[in-house]
Amino acid sequence: MIKAHQIVKSFDHLTVLRGIDLEVHRGEVVSIVGPSGAGKSTLLQILGSLSRPDSGSVSFDGTDIFKMNDNKLARFRNANIGFVFQFHQLLPEFSMEENVALPAMIGGASKGEAMERARKLIHYMGLDNRCKHRPAELSGGERQRAAVARALVCNPGVVLADEPSGSLDSHNKHELHRLFFDLRRDLGQTFVIVTHDEQLAADTDRIIKMRDGLITEIITNVSPAQPNV
Repeated sequence: MIKAHQIVKSFDHLTVLRGIDLEVHRGEVVSIVGPSGAGKSTLLQILGSLSRPDSGSVSFDGTDIFKMNDNKLARFRNANIGFVFQFHQLLPEFSMEENVALPAMIGGASKGEAMERARKLIHYMGLDNRCKHRPAELSGGERQRAAVARALVCNPGVVLADEPSGSLDSHNKHELHRLFFDLRRDLGQTFVIVTHDEQLAADTDRIIKMRDGLITEIITNVSPAQPNV
């Protein structure tokens, strides 16, 4: 599904990625782990087309995405890639359902269609009674589940998550982790997750270990299980 080949990225005189090769298959839940400064978030941004590499390529189902101009790449990103960040990034002036629907409207869906998609996802998240609330009126766990719903509203091929549970307490962290595996089971959703959480990483299909801008090890879990959380 996703194939990154010889990705190199530098900022000023600092080389952050030193020739990364990585494949992600449809329906996988993959974790990327490593110490701070290893290049994990930079790799995720490149996989998500938010940043262009200095050299190398990223292909989605055989399409080299960095051969697109910026406008085409933005449309591709909206339709094919969902994002979840450590902090929810919900817009404070909008309700939960408006926040969830927004990417679909940006992608060209009518307001009615976008809101219907949003309501279905909010129902799946168990948040029907909170859909009219603004982010400030939601708990941390509710905000992050809403952020996951927003990432899914355009039915993307992959969701990229950067420390998605890093700001949550233990209970909400476990609930969010369970949600990722439920979405893989129910929707066949693909996830690539940058995390420092050892338990989440241990439950994923593959663990990609990084250090100093390189992949140092790939661990395949032969029988990854639904996490017992």
